[in-house]
Order: sequence, then C-alpha cells, then structure tokens
Amino acid sequence: MQFVDMTNDIAFRKIFGNENRKIILISFLNAVLKLEGNSCIVAVEIINPYQLPIIRNLKASIIDVRARDKQGHTYIIEMQVSEPDGLDKRLLYYVSKDYSQQIESGQQYTKLRPVIFIGIFDFLFTKGNKYLSHHAVCDVEDGERIIKDMDFYFIELPKFNKPLPELETITDKWIHFIKEAENIKVIPENVDDEGLKAAYYEANKYSWTKEDLEAYDYSEMREQDERGKFQLAQRRAEERGEKRGEERGEERGEKRGEKRGEELGKRKRDLEIAKKMKDRGIPNKDISDMTGLSAEEIEKL
Repeated sequence: MQFVDMTNDIAFRKIFGNENRKIILISFLNAVLKLEGNSCIVAVEIINPYQLPIIRNLKASIIDVRARDKQGHTYIIEMQVSEPDGLDKRLLYYVSKDYSQQIESGQQYTKLRPVIFIGIFDFLFTKGNKYLSHHAVCDVEDGERIIKDMDFYFIELPKFNKPLPELETITDKWIHFIKEAENIKVIPENVDDEGLKAAYYEANKYSWTKEDLEAYDYSEMREQDERGKFQLAQRRAEERGEKRGEERGEERGEKRGEKRGEELGKRKRDLEIAKKMKDRGIPNKDISDMTGLSAEEIEKL
C-alpha cells in the first residue's frame, strides 16, 4: 500500500468529505470530541461533499469539510499547513458567521445550534504542550461555562510525537494517521476502529482514479508554489530589514560623527579662549568656571 499525504487539499477533502463512507468522518469527530456511549455521533450530513471538478479548480486557501448531525450541530473541520496572518480573528469570524446564519432576522434565538470548529494545523499555534486542545468561552476564574454554543479544537501536528507502539486511544491513532499516513506502508495492527480502517483504505493511492491522482499531484505542486512564495516573501523582508538596518547604521554613524565633530570644535574653542584668558592673567579657577576645563588642562596651556 502507498498512502497519500493527508495535509494535501485533495486527500483531505476526498477522505473526510466522502459521502459514501461517512463512517470515516463520524469516527474522526467522535475521537476528537471524545464522545462515548449515548453521546456519540451516529449520523451526519456532509454539507460540502467532495466533488473533484470543483475541488480541482478551487483557488481558495481555506480547505474545509462541513457537516451537520441530527441534533443540528455544525462541524467545521479545516486543514492548514501554514499559519495565515490573523488566524485567531478569522476563526472567530468564521465560526460566528456560521452560527448567526442559522436563522433569519426576526426568528427566535433558541433555534440556534452549536458550531464546533476542528483545526488540523501543521504548525505550532498554542503555547502549551498539548497536541489536542479544547477552547471555549468560560469564566476565567472558575471555568464555568454559560455560553456553550461555540467550541474550538486545535490539533497541532508538530506536537504529536508518539511512536506507533504507544498509540492506545482512538484519538491518538487518528492523529497518527493524519500526520504519518504517507510514511506508512501497511495498516497498523492496532487499528481496530472501522471508521479509521476505512480512512486507511480510502487513503491508499492504488485505489484512486487517474483523475484524482492528477488533481492530488497538482495540489502538491500548488502547495509547494505557495510555500515558495511565502519563503521568498520572508527572505525579501529579511533583506529589506538588513538593508534598512545598514542605512540606519550609516545615518546613526553620520550623526555620531557630526556630534563628535561639534564636541571637538567646542573643545578647541574653549582651549583657545582659556589660553587667551590665562595670558591676560585671569586666575585658573575663574577660567575653569567659564570654560568648563579642568585645572590640569588649564595648567598645560
């Protein structure tokens, strides 16, 4: 078997947005949200299912899968390989927009249902060490939650470093799959969840159509181009910063030189005045008070 890179746009949407294998998305949601027993999600409607012609021509930088369960809860699962500027504010806008658009003006607020965002990030986003974190609106002192309709789950792939033998929970097995799929040759023996098994089978390149593989390869090239643009912009910014630093250094050097010149000029004038005063017999103390020169300097004149 040869599995795809799950951070790839096409792979992400093809597997999690698969209407024929909804068991994959259901298993993933239950694993990340750590739902068990009667709390488990048992059915979902995929709002934006995978459609190759649409996905292949998609130019947006945001790739997500949206779903809704029988209770009306909305789930947004998003993959990000690099951190865009203002991500924290965009997430708030993104989720609140989905939340507010559930009802029309004049309808009762009680019809609003929770929106849960799950971000899979291939970069560090939070300061803590947890590779899966849950964020919500709560009292900052005692943790009480009154506002419960918006939740944010962040999976930070760089923080997940558990080797295969240490994977015990279904949550860890899912994150391992997302991070390491392209480096895995066979389905691990400890994978016993049907949804995760289905994800492995769907991620097998040998089961993909020619059109899907072409779109996958194109997405890889596009991603490399975007990373190249980002790296080039960073390099140019650094070069501009260095050049500006050099210019500022030169400006400061010139200013320091001018200031030093002024100081030397003033000292020369003070020495000339002090000598004339000394020649006229004016006491050294008076000369020192008027010019600021020391007694030793005046004695040498």
